[in-house]
Amino acid sequence: LIPEWHPVDAIILAWPNAQTDWATWLDAAQSLYLKLIDAINNTGSAVILLCRDGDIDSVRKRLKHSNQVLIISAEYNDTWVRDYGFLTRFGNGHNTPIEFIFNGWGKKFDATRDNLVNQRYLAKLCSEPLESSTLVTEGGALEIDEQGHLLSTASCLFNPQSNGAISTQAYQNEFSAVLGHQTFTIVENGHRQGDDTDGHIDTLVRFTPTTGIVVQACENRPEDSHYAGLAALVEECRTALAEHDVFTLPLPSIHNDEGDRLPASYANFLLCNDHVLAPVYGQAEDRQAIEVLTKAYPNFEIVPIDC
Repeated sequence: LIPEWHPVDAIILAWPNAQTDWATWLDAAQSLYLKLIDAINNTGSAVILLCRDGDIDSVRKRLKHSNQVLIISAEYNDTWVRDYGFLTRFGNGHNTPIEFIFNGWGKKFDATRDNLVNQRYLAKLCSEPLESSTLVTEGGALEIDEQGHLLSTASCLFNPQSNGAISTQAYQNEFSAVLGHQTFTIVENGHRQGDDTDGHIDTLVRFTPTTGIVVQACENRPEDSHYAGLAALVEECRTALAEHDVFTLPLPSIHNDEGDRLPASYANFLLCNDHVLAPVYGQAEDRQAIEVLTKAYPNFEIVPIDC
């Protein structure tokens, strides 16, 4: 599996529309996606934009003439294409698209159309045939470095609604065959309130190309209900990845209008052609998070994205 800091030709996005969970904040979400497209293009990467037929004309009118965007007419349930879009494996001189089965994070949501996006729309854009695994998992559940060290989380992998009572060894065998990893670490700690993904690694622990790890911690909020679990995550990472430099992120605290805690994470960033597209939330911790990422990725430009 190719680490995220390798050169990127295009980033796949799925346009928010009234049938997705952005419906209540649709104007704001769509405006953010336009800014995100600008930011991605500024890294030298194009955008492949999945878009429902009824939205294509309005999207084209809102895009800039300078935007490098390929619009693909598509049907999908939701916009989290990082979890159901194909991954890329390099081997024998070829980049091969790989897909897993996506079932809406353990059957929490209908993902029937999401699970067909690769075969219906994206495979024909690839120069190599799409390979399909029979395993249920998501792109956001997997993180890998240059040495083939694969990370995931126990809370995600062992959700019984995903692959039943599958064993660690069975995961090891399938990931080895499909992704070609050399080492496999399953993280036990780090659940965050309101997280529908059951604890995706891309919100908790991220590799850097300079033998570092960025960890979503909670050192800034010792009174927070997440403090103990995220502190345990940091210590777990220091032990399991002892050869890595550890960079700890502060934890934001964001609630919706009903007062529910939202699972915002500064670790849920996107690496794209020597840039870190970093989520910020209008919180006091934003500045510290950017400072941490600047240290963790010294050869990258940090681009804050107001999420």
